[in-house]
Amino acid sequence: MNGRVDYLVTEEEINLTRGPSGLGFNIVGGTDQQYVSNDSGIYVSRIKEDGAAARDGRLQEGDKILSVNGQDLKNLLHQDAVDLFRNAGYAVSLRVQHRLPVQNGPIVHRGEGEPSGVPVAMVLLPVFALTMVAVWAFLRYRKQL
Repeated sequence: MNGRVDYLVTEEEINLTRGPSGLGFNIVGGTDQQYVSNDSGIYVSRIKEDGAAARDGRLQEGDKILSVNGQDLKNLLHQDAVDLFRNAGYAVSLRVQHRLPVQNGPIVHRGEGEPSGVPVAMVLLPVFALTMVAVWAFLRYRKQL
């Protein structure tokens, strides 16, 4: 293993309705305060409990916000991004990029009724060993009679 972490990058459109505490999340980033090295994007730093984003459930800490109501967030100062969110209105559409760590090896989607990821040998080997011990004990007991 080379120590590198691979990510599956997906994009999603999330529509939030502004609540009493706003959209319910904090942001970091911008051209003046990069959160990720060599990336001036805007990222979600915190989801506020019981806020609009938490109730929706799709926006996650660490997600990159690509646009707000169709307006691209590239090359914005942090305060300009904050102002854009504050002035976005009651119904807000976010284009979001999720980065999910990928497991080593291929990703396998299992259908309903298919076995879980436990190899058959890991189940059968202990059963076989217990059976052999039981047979040995039975034969030994029988021999004593």
